[in-house]
Amino acid sequence: MPTAVAVRRFPRPVGTFTRWAGRAAGVSVSEMAPRLHLAPEPRAGQLSDDATVSVVLADDHALMRHSLRQVLDGDELIEVVAEADDLAAVERHIQGHQPRVLVLDIGMRDGSGPPAIGNLRRSAPDTQIVVITMEDNPGLAQRALAAGATGFVLKDHAEEELAGAVKMAARGESYVTPKLATRLAALRGALTDEHLSPREAEVLQLIAFGHTSVEIARMLKLSPRTVETHRARIHQKLGLRTRAELVRYALARGLLSG
Repeated sequence: MPTAVAVRRFPRPVGTFTRWAGRAAGVSVSEMAPRLHLAPEPRAGQLSDDATVSVVLADDHALMRHSLRQVLDGDELIEVVAEADDLAAVERHIQGHQPRVLVLDIGMRDGSGPPAIGNLRRSAPDTQIVVITMEDNPGLAQRALAAGATGFVLKDHAEEELAGAVKMAARGESYVTPKLATRLAALRGALTDEHLSPREAEVLQLIAFGHTSVEIARMLKLSPRTVETHRARIHQKLGLRTRAELVRYALARGLLSG
């Protein structure tokens, strides 16, 4: 580890974390959104409050991985037992170390999205997964939680939130970064009340934010034709015909807040 980095702060290339006055240190999903579709319940009673939490840390950017490790190493109850820069290494370290928690960058180049989360949970059901990402997207959070993640933390807030989220996950408690929790609850309400699919609700939000179908396709890694199909279904299900009507609906639902 380079000796030039001696404090628990992310290096300048990955950004400086903003400290919000009065912001809560952590918010459980059960407190913020009781109807949220959470990850499968872990087995109960396996960890005391003062037990050391073993962690595998996965991110394909070395500088970011080093920064995240500094945050985790600063908590005496967390032990990083291995690091991984691709999914093959993740699977190898999970089987070899059987960590209590996997901290997983959901945007690794070889595909660490929600489908990978489901596969990892099936292969290692006793390892809880805390997603770490730059994407401020409640739709992505919903899909990650539904696939089996226990926590969802934005990298911009990792310095303040990651260690707490890891310890909550180890105790079987779900965590969503407070910046997204309210929008996630609103998204879940749209899914329940209007019978939208998770992907349709995600597309709806991006439409309301003003993105074109081509832009949405790029952001969600879909084809423009698939996005257009989702748009048509959204209009049909909601009984709305124009983008302005979709924006008003999204505002009323709280999907653009946060």
